[in-house]
Amino acid sequence: MTDKKASRIRRGTRTRAKISRDRVTRMCIFRTPRHIYAQIIDSSGSRVLASASTVEADVKSEIKNGGNIAAAAAVGKRIAEKAKAAGVDSVAFDRSGFRYHGRIKALADAAREGGLQF
Repeated sequence: MTDKKASRIRRGTRTRAKISRDRVTRMCIFRTPRHIYAQIIDSSGSRVLASASTVEADVKSEIKNGGNIAAAAAVGKRIAEKAKAAGVDSVAFDRSGFRYHGRIKALADAAREGGLQF
């Protein structure tokens, strides 16, 4: 494993440990160069309540490319809609060790505009 990936995994593990200790619902993000994924996971960590990604047909029809800020914002808006439908208002933001800028920031801002509380 490269040092960059190991560092990201270590940061993500530390964040998830704090979130699981607090026993709150979390929004977990994962990104690849071509796509971005978001999941709302319940406080026990055993059930996915809602998910959205750039590989979904609804989101894919809106965007041209899945690996940019516009695509991340579309996923953020979609995950907020699905979370509201599942009855989730407040989540802890688990960015999986990724730096909070660019696509991660765009997704978070769009989710906040959609009504999710972090």
